[in-house]
Amino acid sequence: MTQPHRITMLGTGLIADFYTMTLQGRRGLDRVAVAYSRSEERGAAFADRWAIPHWTTSLKEAVEHPETDTVVVGLPNDAHEEAISLAAAAGKAVLCTKPLARTAEEARRILRTVEDAGVFAGYLEDLAYTPKTLKAVESVKAGAVGDVLWVRSRETHPGPHSAWFWDSGKAGGGAIVDLGCHCIEIIRSFAGKGNRPVEVMCWKDTLVHPIEAEDNAIAWIKFESGAIGQFEVSWTFRGGMDLRDEVAGTEGTIWLNHFLRTGFEMFTAGGEKGYVAEKAESSHGWLFPVGDEVAELGYVDMFADMFDAMDEGHRPAETFYDGYVVNAVMDACYRSAESRAWEPVDLEWRGGQTARIGRERREYDGLTVIKDELLPDGRRKLILKDEASGRFEDRVV
Repeated sequence: MTQPHRITMLGTGLIADFYTMTLQGRRGLDRVAVAYSRSEERGAAFADRWAIPHWTTSLKEAVEHPETDTVVVGLPNDAHEEAISLAAAAGKAVLCTKPLARTAEEARRILRTVEDAGVFAGYLEDLAYTPKTLKAVESVKAGAVGDVLWVRSRETHPGPHSAWFWDSGKAGGGAIVDLGCHCIEIIRSFAGKGNRPVEVMCWKDTLVHPIEAEDNAIAWIKFESGAIGQFEVSWTFRGGMDLRDEVAGTEGTIWLNHFLRTGFEMFTAGGEKGYVAEKAESSHGWLFPVGDEVAELGYVDMFADMFDAMDEGHRPAETFYDGYVVNAVMDACYRSAESRAWEPVDLEWRGGQTARIGRERREYDGLTVIKDELLPDGRRKLILKDEASGRFEDRVV
């Protein structure tokens, strides 16, 4: 049964704005009743902007406020563990923004905290909930592309909005932690949540910004099935935010473009007089506005899933365990970038086993069919292998 929820919003930055905009404007039932900010000025402004009746600079007071049943964590990464521990101790449902933690060990402690307390916990990985992604994942589950062989996820933009992101101590890293966490969970959504990530090869570097953390990275993730995941992340991409995913399977292919090429393109010589889209760098020339940003970025379906799961007593699609797996993969990325070798993904695996990708052998005239294709003139050509001799041959039939 659908129930209204009263929420404590921890944080008053950009992500808290997106979350509050979605919660108060979409389901129509839920309200942010309490806001927490580390700054009195930002707290007051946020509460005024969203008509929130209570705000405070006390984390404990915000979490334990008697009028709320759910805590949403939209804080810097180094503050997640304390906030979630307080929410668990208060017996409240807790939803945490990505990434769950700075390291896998920190994520494992967080996971144990909510499981020991028996509270509902959801991982707010919005890009796993974009409308295109949800539809594409359902197609994959229905067998539209056959066995998934390769998944590529790319997220690049000119860099994050807040100072703490650039501080590797607070954030736990750079572009990998900020953007790679999205890509890894998108890759897992297509490759299968029960498909164990086995090992990682990663390159990272700091090419542009005067910071200690990486501003560019590429990684490859091997899965138990034999599938490979590839992510590309950057804080130095110019021209807005580039969000793209590709899936290649034994029977099909999917291409997704979420942000820069959505079918809404506009040219202006005088300059757009308002907000264009997140991470947009210009207000004149060719612009790529987004019609419904909170929907396109997955926030609407994400919160619907979280609160429906809470109300109906089941797990959401994205759990704290998923967040922990993502952190374990990112840890392996950092180790690989230093060792310049494939590094194992060390984690407490709960997903069971996945069979290796394989196809049934097809035969023609006692030979194994490698490829079957139609020629321009309408004839059919087979590429065949003689298993006894190892010889390959072309045959037009």
